[in-house]
Amino acid sequence: MRLRPVGRRALLLEWATPEAADIEAWRAELSRRRDLGELAVVDIVPAARTILLDGLPDPAATATQVASWPPPAPSEATSATMVTVPVRYDGPDLAEVARHWGVDVTGAVERLTGIEFTVAFCGFAPGFGYLTGLPASWTVPRRASPRPAVPAGSVALAGEYAGIYPTASPGGWQLVGRTDLVLFDLDREQPATLAPGTRVRLSPVGPPPDQSRRLLDPARGPR
Repeated sequence: MRLRPVGRRALLLEWATPEAADIEAWRAELSRRRDLGELAVVDIVPAARTILLDGLPDPAATATQVASWPPPAPSEATSATMVTVPVRYDGPDLAEVARHWGVDVTGAVERLTGIEFTVAFCGFAPGFGYLTGLPASWTVPRRASPRPAVPAGSVALAGEYAGIYPTASPGGWQLVGRTDLVLFDLDREQPATLAPGTRVRLSPVGPPPDQSRRLLDPARGPR
């Protein structure tokens, strides 16, 4: 882990070969120490390879402080917060994902519902959480051509991540299902449902997927 100053009030923790579990462990540990009053920081912002500590009174002193702490164990830093997302597994790319994995559609759904995901970081759009938990052998390529419009609530996969589109937007992720759960609402005290560290289950609702059923493509309509 490298510690780099950013401007006058921030510090960047950076990993050359990041593991999602290690970064999540550090995010949880930094949050825990902030709650205990051991770390004076305004914002803790995780990303794929970094964690930004912003709003520091003395970044150099914080760098020395953080460097003295032992690396936290991932299993000890897991958040207790769990969100169960009800998902209808009827996405237009579900069959393609199943073929990529070498299983049938039912097997693909069983894989997705059997994973306990963790929100590693947020970005792309307000309320969009990057969910880790897919085994390395289950990574999924992005679509060759992004869709100009992906409906809100679409559950999708790309690379090592799963995600749920909080609002309609363009997107190149593989769509495997959809949910009615509202993931971002400015009228709530906490607008985003998914925050870094949150554990997530993609629970199936409705009838089991029928591999002979025609799937709905939001860009083309039924096919």
